[in-house]
Amino acid sequence: MKKARISYNGSIHEANEWEGRLQLDDGRIVEQSEVVWLTPVEPRTVFALGLNYADHAAELAFDAPTEPLVFLKGPNTFIGHDAQTRRPSDVEYMHYECELAVIIGKTARHVKKEDAYQYIKGYSVANDYAIRDYLENYYRPNLRVKNRDGCTPFGPWLVEASEIENPMNLKLTTHVNDQLVQEGTTADMIFDIPTLIAYLSGFMTLSENDVILTGTPKGSVDTAVGDVVVNEIAGIGRLVNTIIGDEAFTNR
Repeated sequence: MKKARISYNGSIHEANEWEGRLQLDDGRIVEQSEVVWLTPVEPRTVFALGLNYADHAAELAFDAPTEPLVFLKGPNTFIGHDAQTRRPSDVEYMHYECELAVIIGKTARHVKKEDAYQYIKGYSVANDYAIRDYLENYYRPNLRVKNRDGCTPFGPWLVEASEIENPMNLKLTTHVNDQLVQEGTTADMIFDIPTLIAYLSGFMTLSENDVILTGTPKGSVDTAVGDVVVNEIAGIGRLVNTIIGDEAFTNR
C-alpha cells in the first residue's frame, strides 16, 4: 500500500492512494492536485550516504569508500512532493541526487545483516540536492553542501516494505524538464541496505522513522532556476520539484 501525509483544507491527514486519487483518514476521497504534500513521515534522525555508488564516486574523481560514509541531515532540509527548492544566486553548481529512502520501523540495536529487512517500515524517494561550490571534501561534506533549508524533497509515498520484493534491484531515474539525465539501479550500491542497517545499529540505536538516504548513481548535472526535476524509483514513486531563485524571497 502507498501511504502519504498531506495537508487538505488546513488540516493534516494520513492518506492512501486510491485509484489515482487519495483516501484521507476520515474517509473522504480527494484529487491529488487538491492537496499539499508533506513528507511521508516526520523524519527523526536522517543518515545520508556519500559515494555509495562506484560510478558516482568516479564521476566526482573520488575513490570508492571502503566503509560507509555517513553524514546527518537536519529536519529543516526536508520538503514534500511538488514543492520548490531555492537555488542561491551566488552558487555555480547545484545538482540533484535521486536516492532510495529507507524508513526504519522499530527500535534496532546490533542488527545482523540477515535480519535487517525486519526493521524496515517502508521505502520512499528523496532528492538530496548538493551545492558543489562548498564541497571541500566529499568524505566529510560541509554543512552548506547538504543542509540548506528545503534542499531535500522527500516523498510522495511511503511504500510498505512487504510490497517491495527486492529493494536492491530497483531502477532510478531523473528527468530535468522532461529530459533523461540520470539512470541507475540500486543493485549498484557499494553498501547494500542490510549492510547499512547492521553498520549503523552496531554503534547506535535506530528508532522508528529514522531515515537512511542510500546514495545516488552517476549522472549529476547542474540545475537552473525554473527547472522541473523529476526523480523516480520503480515501484516506489515519482517525486517532482521545481527550482526557484532568490528573487522569490523578500528576506534574502
